Amino acid sequence: MDNQTNLCIMVALCLIIATIIFHKWRMTCKKRAQHRLPPGPKGWPIIGCVPEMMKNKPTSKWIHKLMQELNTEIACIRLGNINVIPVTSPELAREILKKQDAVFASRPRCMSGKLTSNEYLTTKMKRIITSEVISSTIHQWLHMEICHEEADHLVKYVYHQYQSPLTNGLVNVRVVARHYCGSVIRRIVFGKRFFGIGMEDGGPGMEEEEHMDGLFTTMFHLYAFALADYVPWLEVFDLDGYKKILKDSIKNMRKYHDPEINKRVKMTQKNNPLLSVQEIKAQITEIIMATVDNPSNAVEWAIAEMINQPDILDKAYKELDKVVRRDRLVDESDLPKLNYVKACIKETFRLHPIAPFNVPHLSTKDTIVGGYFIPKGSHVLVSRLGLGRNPRIWEDPLKYNPERHIIDESTQVMLTDHELNMLSFSTGRRGCPGVVLGSTMVTILLARLIQGFSWSAPTNRPSIDLVESEQDLLLAKPLIAHASPRLEAQVYAQLLQTHYMKETTI
Repeated sequence: MDNQTNLCIMVALCLIIATIIFHKWRMTCKKRAQHRLPPGPKGWPIIGCVPEMMKNKPTSKWIHKLMQELNTEIACIRLGNINVIPVTSPELAREILKKQDAVFASRPRCMSGKLTSNEYLTTKMKRIITSEVISSTIHQWLHMEICHEEADHLVKYVYHQYQSPLTNGLVNVRVVARHYCGSVIRRIVFGKRFFGIGMEDGGPGMEEEEHMDGLFTTMFHLYAFALADYVPWLEVFDLDGYKKILKDSIKNMRKYHDPEINKRVKMTQKNNPLLSVQEIKAQITEIIMATVDNPSNAVEWAIAEMINQPDILDKAYKELDKVVRRDRLVDESDLPKLNYVKACIKETFRLHPIAPFNVPHLSTKDTIVGGYFIPKGSHVLVSRLGLGRNPRIWEDPLKYNPERHIIDESTQVMLTDHELNMLSFSTGRRGCPGVVLGSTMVTILLARLIQGFSWSAPTNRPSIDLVESEQDLLLAKPLIAHASPRLEAQVYAQLLQTHYMKETTI
């Protein structure tokens, strides 16, 4: 083939490529002409609204305030060269997470996600984790027993707080809730309740507290509008400090994870594992982060709200007395019958979500949502806060009212909402694979605490101060409440005796 023929072929290929590019450009321009971007601030050239994002912390509150001012349920905020699309409408959420699930199934690559996943080493394990580790079958066989045993330990721990002259019956509910969730996942993953020896009263020791602090710090900074996520070349400077915070918090977690993993890997190294040690460590970190935050936050807020509305707490007491009575502890077989307790949990998920936004979704191609043009590469954020407190959907949305979730006595309350009027657990292809485990943990945790103890505000305070933290959606101050036993005395005596025997083997 001579040079002239080669030249002709190259020119033809260039023309074909140019035609394809031109056609795609015309189609994009046509879409943009027919459908405009969602409303939002204009932004600066090149950097968009990054200065406003840096000035208005936390960014999530700034975004929600901006959407209220614009009177819109979908917006477009350009950060660097990325279009961030927050959504507070159930209809639009259904279109994104259900109708166009394939378009929005991916996650954006960003600094915080890269650090927590050890350079995205967890990708290949998603299907295996869902089918083999947290499936319904495994849950019934293994997880339920662990949830039950740790619920026993929980009641014993709170009972010790009641008996202790040092606490005078006052209980830190945040510590209790996180202690339970942390113990369950440590038992599932590592086969042990404590990394250290724990406290004499059964509470978490220094090791567990440090581990839990690292875990929550990591989660609150994951996908949390770090500057480097939108202007990647600034990552090296770490101007907002997110990278250092994440590195330190991940280090605090893995200080306890890694020795346990190394020990197990050494025991099984002759089996030619399919995953590298680094992949296993990254996956363990992800599993633990996905388990603890939502249930513990919901239970703390639920008890705080119920103490301030004694009639709601009384209805929960009466349901538990009717279904379970006071001569034994509630267990997993009772959970389907505890409609009012589950309604209290669902209402807490609605009003007090653990995070303002769901984990971001990436638009993998240009598309239209709600009549608006969503460009390829956009980061779409479904607002847990916006859905759950949407006044168009919920009557008196800021009032804690569990009965809004009860249809009738014969219909079970489900913690998930398939219509996406609220988000308890995520949905779609990127939905939370641990819905069954998470639902069980949060229900048995709240049920045990309410059944086992009468709750009230400390004697020097008329009520619980229901103020959100300025930086996140947690209670501004950990819930400290008075607890006193409400079951028959033999229940606690039997629990203490039986549990002492079990603990010698854990």
